[in-house]
Amino acid sequence: METPACVPSENASGVADTCGVFVSSGGDDASEGTKEAPVKTLSAALARAEKGKRRVYACAEAFEEAVEVAGSVTIYGGLDCASGWGWMGEQRKTTLTAEAGEIPLVMRGGGGEVNVRVEDVHVQARGIEAGDVTLAGASSIAAVAEEVSVELARCVLEAGDAAAGEPGAEYAVGAMRSEDGEPGEQACSGERTFGGASVKNDCGTPEDASDDSLGGAGGIGQADIGGLGNPGTPENLANGGKGEGAAACTDGIAGANGTEGRPGAGATDVGDISASGYTGVAGHEGTKGSTAQGGGGGGGAKGGAGEGKCMLAESAGGASGGSGGAGGCGGAGGRGGGAGGASIALLSLNATVSFEQVTLKTGRGGAGGKGGAGQEGGEGGAGGPGGKKPEGATALNDACAGGAGGKGGAGGRGGGGRGGHAIGIAYKGAMPPTQGATIELGEAGDGGVGADAEGEGAAGVKAEVQAF
Repeated sequence: METPACVPSENASGVADTCGVFVSSGGDDASEGTKEAPVKTLSAALARAEKGKRRVYACAEAFEEAVEVAGSVTIYGGLDCASGWGWMGEQRKTTLTAEAGEIPLVMRGGGGEVNVRVEDVHVQARGIEAGDVTLAGASSIAAVAEEVSVELARCVLEAGDAAAGEPGAEYAVGAMRSEDGEPGEQACSGERTFGGASVKNDCGTPEDASDDSLGGAGGIGQADIGGLGNPGTPENLANGGKGEGAAACTDGIAGANGTEGRPGAGATDVGDISASGYTGVAGHEGTKGSTAQGGGGGGGAKGGAGEGKCMLAESAGGASGGSGGAGGCGGAGGRGGGAGGASIALLSLNATVSFEQVTLKTGRGGAGGKGGAGQEGGEGGAGGPGGKKPEGATALNDACAGGAGGKGGAGGRGGGGRGGHAIGIAYKGAMPPTQGATIELGEAGDGGVGADAEGEGAAGVKAEVQAF
């Protein structure tokens, strides 16, 4: 039970110096902490009070600092320090605020039995300025009570507007580009000529063959016929060129493009609270686009010896086809949008809380960030040129070129972040009673935009009391 002589609301002329530590914004933290020589900051006053007198008396002025109460202390605000430190809490309160993104008042029990009482203090968490990218997704939270017994009398706990979540970051460049195909060999350079070798794109993961793309090897050149070009892989399309027989060879066909990744789901989880504040939930990343098919190898040409052909029968192979370019890699999935910040008057973490003529106010929850676009798929490599006929071999044909590799599929768009909450009391543990409290709520934040309805983040919660 508090000593009546040390309760300002029961002593209009002010309390004695012996009751506790006195604090004024015009004071000095090196002072004695009396009415004539008050300290300057609430933090300094609390550090002294927690070691001895257990009471802090604060002028009805503005204090800008983040304060932590770590022991059994009573804070009396609303005092007229220009006129004997008399109580004026009904007309004017002590104001406590901190920088944007900081929690002005944190009360911790620390495992022991700790009782905190606060009278006639307006705790005001600053709102986050729209467009402040340094505080994207930041919350505005007035006070935290963690494993402590707290009594609040004639106080206001007011949170401002929270920040919108950060959009999913865009990719500056596309996925890895592929290798160009290899050229075919010249006619009349051997009994048979081998087509341009297959080129491979491992998409940066040489140990994982599942995302590889290979350009098809070019068709061989023989004296009597040109060979087929091989198809590129993954084999979505039979795209090798035809070798020369009764008809001329054909170029390899371009590889099929990769498919776009699936969009990421929007965030729906409520998030988490701790003594450091609120942690929201970002949208899910989109999935990676698929690797494109390599281009088909170009068909080989036929050779032969004789007039207008090769000079020697043992080297009468025709020109060989160029290989196809490897397909482009799939783009990475779009990054999820960040969660919007929450506007919360009080976080109660396994605490016991009571209210007497207290107002709890929130601002607006921040909107969830929109999901980011997926990374562009990599470009396919160019097909290799077909081998040529020698000068003067007018009866022979050049071999055919390989096809270009397809373009990798773009990554799926990221999901939208969860909208920020507007909550009077967010709690873990026992549900705090609301008797003696008036709760005024702002609006919850909208969920972040995704690729579709499933990709849109859920809107935030608007509630007087919300469990986590």
